[in-house]
Amino acid sequence: MVNSKSFQLLITESLAIEAEQAKEAGALGFMARGLVQATMPHRDTGQSHHVRRNGDYSLIMAAGSPDVGLPYGSVPRLMLAWLATEAVRTKERELVLGDTMSMFMRELGLVPTGGRWGTITRLKDQSHRLFSASIMCRYTSTNRDASEQFFIADSKDLWWHTKEPKQAGLFQSTVKLSERFYNEIVQNPVPVDMRALKSLKQSPMALDIYCWLTYRMSYLKQTTAITWPQLQAQFGAGYADNENGIKNFQRSFTQQLKKVLVVYPEANIDTARGRLILKPSKPHVAKLKQ
Repeated sequence: MVNSKSFQLLITESLAIEAEQAKEAGALGFMARGLVQATMPHRDTGQSHHVRRNGDYSLIMAAGSPDVGLPYGSVPRLMLAWLATEAVRTKERELVLGDTMSMFMRELGLVPTGGRWGTITRLKDQSHRLFSASIMCRYTSTNRDASEQFFIADSKDLWWHTKEPKQAGLFQSTVKLSERFYNEIVQNPVPVDMRALKSLKQSPMALDIYCWLTYRMSYLKQTTAITWPQLQAQFGAGYADNENGIKNFQRSFTQQLKKVLVVYPEANIDTARGRLILKPSKPHVAKLKQ
């Protein structure tokens, strides 16, 4: 069930979002299209290989090594949004993450906390997993098989003090995006509202649904039905591929969708006969003019 207190907080934040357009509020952000169409793991699977499918499109991730593991959860999703947003804004592959860890975490909507399960530990772990993983975007059909493989970054140089997150390092922390990932971002950016991402950051599935919906609604021209097995293949890492698994996924997806619709109420969605029905709607953030 959706926690009533957190749900009320979402409603409060959504009213603020509706009151001001993302661009005017300085909250216009972006995501990479390839990582919106299919998604990263929601939780630690213990595996070094991950596949999600959306029709003819597949997202395939491989961990840098078994002892590092795959990125998962909300933190790498927030990091990717920040990286994509900075790349579109600066038109540069080399991005400066800030002088201090607390400054960068604030940009992600995270409060620095220590300890084994604190946000500082999670940020360090997930950034290592994210920058170590290789990603393949693959399109397969009857007549074609096309793929592109890349890393998020060619290099990173992070000068953060984990015990004193507000203390500046000797040098600025930087990440140099790989050319292929950078090109994917600047050529096909998916506009999002960073305030919505921060509001939904407690749930990686909610983040995925929000980004996917605002992208899908940007080009949807007619009512479209999507089956729950199709949605599970796209979003449902960790659920069994059987009738019970589909029911569990549907329950979880529906709960997170309720949160998304609080911050994106214009999305016209219904369910019927075991399907999710998407109807043409106003995108949460308008597409960029080319």
